Amino acid sequence: MIAALISSLIAAVVVNDNGGGTGGTGGTGGTGGTGGTGGTGGTGGTGGTGGINAEIEMISVPGGSFQMGNPDTSIEYSDNERPVHTVTLTEFYMSKTEVTQAQYQAVMGSNPASGYGVGSNYPVYHVSWYDALVFCNKLSIVKGLTPAYRINNSTDTAVWGSVPTDNNDATWDAVEVVSGSTGYRLPTEAQWEYAAKGGNGSPENYTYAGSNTVGDVAWYDGNSGNTTHAVGTKAPNGLGLYDMSGNVSEWCWDWDGSYSSEAQTDPTGASSGSYRVFRDGSCFFPARFVRSAYRGNVTPSNRNDVGFRLVRP
Repeated sequence: MIAALISSLIAAVVVNDNGGGTGGTGGTGGTGGTGGTGGTGGTGGTGGTGGINAEIEMISVPGGSFQMGNPDTSIEYSDNERPVHTVTLTEFYMSKTEVTQAQYQAVMGSNPASGYGVGSNYPVYHVSWYDALVFCNKLSIVKGLTPAYRINNSTDTAVWGSVPTDNNDATWDAVEVVSGSTGYRLPTEAQWEYAAKGGNGSPENYTYAGSNTVGDVAWYDGNSGNTTHAVGTKAPNGLGLYDMSGNVSEWCWDWDGSYSSEAQTDPTGASSGSYRVFRDGSCFFPARFVRSAYRGNVTPSNRNDVGFRLVRP
């Protein structure tokens, strides 16, 4: 039923752009909870570009604990946001904005975005979870960091083969995170929600990432005009992170799975599955689907209105 609801709300969005059209959003999942924002974090260094202009500003997210999930049972289709549970996270860095089209093109050599918002400072979309893995490793190498992802015993994306385009690929789904690696990667679902809610203790307890007023912080279906917008044009949350509510949905590392009631430290999600988690909700989503606790999921090959942001240790 949840999948049918989301599909009816956000599937089959078609926007013409000089005669070209694109498909809209995909994905499933309930919606969820209230959150808050905290104090601002410092900025992480970007490193050398190695000839590629792909500077990505990183914000320090101090370690701490928070209540992950949404206790409010009155919100429709939010069952997958419970049980609320305590999560403790180690400090990490997160990109200040969603990866932009200019940044993506600088690393990957092409810009897949078309149809609903095209520009160097617009968020990239039409990016699969598999595409994001390639971007992370390529950027890490450019920056002189050790790549985070290993497929077929290699961190060299050139030997991974073509990016899968049909649902799930067993080889790519078996990707491993290299222990001790310093490179860029997708946030875990816990890291994403912790940052969206403002970090340690979710101090301001906002529904959206930085406000209880959705239009202050989010491009969503009530104000977006069914198109993406340049990153960083709404207010940030308390950590200085932009567009954690709305604009484009964002990939997370995790396989989709049910929450546990037990306290966790640095969780990485289910061990296997068919769907990868996305967070945030996009410019096509209603307000209840751009809350900080909202959980969605879709096959990792999906290339609709999903983009991403980065983290690193």
